[in-house]
Amino acid sequence: MKNKKLKNILLILAVVIFVVTVLVIITFEGRGKKEDDVIKVGFVMSGSASEEGWNGLHYEGVSTACQELKIDLIVKENIKENCGQCEVAIRELADEDVDIIILSSYGYAAEVVDVVEEYPEITFYSESFDYYGDNLNCYFARVYQARYLAGIIAGYMSETDTVGYVAAMPNSEVNRGINAFTLGVKRSNPDAKVIVAWSNSWSDPDKEKQLAQELIDNENVDVLAYHQNQPNVVEVAEENGVYSIGYHESYEGASDNFLATVEFRWDVTYKELLADYVRGKSDVVNVYWFGLEKDAIGLNDMSPIVTQEALADIEIAKQEILSGDRIFSGIIYDKDGNIRCNEDEIISDQVLMNGMDWFVEGVEIYGEE
Repeated sequence: MKNKKLKNILLILAVVIFVVTVLVIITFEGRGKKEDDVIKVGFVMSGSASEEGWNGLHYEGVSTACQELKIDLIVKENIKENCGQCEVAIRELADEDVDIIILSSYGYAAEVVDVVEEYPEITFYSESFDYYGDNLNCYFARVYQARYLAGIIAGYMSETDTVGYVAAMPNSEVNRGINAFTLGVKRSNPDAKVIVAWSNSWSDPDKEKQLAQELIDNENVDVLAYHQNQPNVVEVAEENGVYSIGYHESYEGASDNFLATVEFRWDVTYKELLADYVRGKSDVVNVYWFGLEKDAIGLNDMSPIVTQEALADIEIAKQEILSGDRIFSGIIYDKDGNIRCNEDEIISDQVLMNGMDWFVEGVEIYGEE
């Protein structure tokens, strides 16, 4: 009799354990859907899918990833930051029953973080590392690694020891790119400096061209780099016969003075995060930040006039990064002479993501006394 009762108890326990296990699996599967469901991705972008530079490359990357994973893509184009358009786009996409919304411009998250919370059934991905949530993940690419390599080129090629950099606005994303670029410049040319001019916009062609020309005329820069959506700075460099380094993609018809492109390969990142969603892992990984190790970024369009010495140094630096050496490690001073990193230290990813509010030694701000 006792044995029978024991068997019944064990049977009941087994059933309970089975039910609990199933519930746990369902709970932690994330928001991914079954294979026979159609997954919909809403993609919000600040410009047009057909334009050059930032927006066009993003669209190509997410479109390629969606095609390969058989995911439907719904695009909202020309959604400007900080004006309420992003919230409207999110609500429209939610009405279309999307499963994922990707916010592909840095400033979106700050203005819609509360709106995101209204849609817990949708998984959001944002390009800002400043905001996280139960359904809000972050993604970007370690483009600062390619900036560092490009800085090495600029340092070797500059004859005036003065490199110009037209940048959008000071935030952690832009600042870490400037800092990595300057560390690369100083690696190859310790006497050089990088003069940064702010346009205060991701896209202001007239302002960008004006600042590029002023850096050439007033500061004697002979290499120009930039951090904006489109290659307006390269156009000015070409007109003035100075060297330039591109961003995002090739500059068609450029002379050999166009030294290289700091390139995003967005399909790598989008394939990874969307595949994780399909596999039910969207609640497990909340930060996607790939670099050289995944071939998510790199240098392209290398000019034939880049010296062999520079090419060799770039390859050495690339292998150093791939072997685990950090760009932001060892002794690093800021532009005001304060030590920011000691000999045996590494600046953490957390600081790089959202705490880089300072500039390394060698950076000068245009117009700052």
